[in-house]
Amino acid sequence: MSGTLYLVPTPIGNLGDISRRMADTLAQADFIAAEDTRVTVKLLNHLGIKKPMAAYHRHNLDTAGPAILNRLLAGENCALVTDAGTPAISDPGEDLVALCAAAGVPVCAIPGPCALPTALSVAGLPTSRFTFEGFLPQNRKNRRAQLDALREEERTMVFYEAPHKLAATLAELADVLGADRRAVLCRELTKLHEEILRLPLGALAERYRQQQPRGEFVLVVEGAAPAPEEVDLDAAQARVEQLRGQGLALKQAAAQAAREMGCSRRTLYERVLGKR
Repeated sequence: MSGTLYLVPTPIGNLGDISRRMADTLAQADFIAAEDTRVTVKLLNHLGIKKPMAAYHRHNLDTAGPAILNRLLAGENCALVTDAGTPAISDPGEDLVALCAAAGVPVCAIPGPCALPTALSVAGLPTSRFTFEGFLPQNRKNRRAQLDALREEERTMVFYEAPHKLAATLAELADVLGADRRAVLCRELTKLHEEILRLPLGALAERYRQQQPRGEFVLVVEGAAPAPEEVDLDAAQARVEQLRGQGLALKQAAAQAAREMGCSRRTLYERVLGKR
């Protein structure tokens, strides 16, 4: 019988955010797969936990992933952690989860800290529908293609970005999506110097063109305005004639039909005059 892969979130800045269940899972696992064992050992020391660890990160996926899977298939339980946040969210852990799913190994996710919902919840932008874009591609051509594909995206967009690339990313976003597009930049979430900046993309780009970015950043960007629906002017004109038949003057009929059909009163009025 195989063991279980436990996805254990770790604090994104405030150690007080670790839950009892997260700590218990780390303590009960047979071993811990960590993005950086030097970072994880500090957390384990804080919790008073000693466990064998295996390094698992984007540079050793091809070898570390199968090795961890073999241990799971042999019956060991593994707790997967990242340096901060929830494993498998914009993180190499997604590959290990896929391996386990294909091999029939149980995967159990422990709820906990994650920068994505934390930033989204404080942004003050629509949250009923959103898209998570994670880190943009490093290749300039691929990055631009992804941004171009988001020009007409109506959902709120969430991005992760490293400090050394933030200024360039903000400038590109302002260029592609518009300098006036509302945005919220969250810096150092849950940490002592947490900062929430609510400014248009152009203003954010200008701020960090002159200021060296420091810390961890999550950017939340307003979606594009919905495209206006095409109005059936023939139907609108027919409504004008119907209202005229009910005794309304032409201008009154055009104004009421325009409100009902969602079109320009002037355009409709001129169209009716032209047809008449």
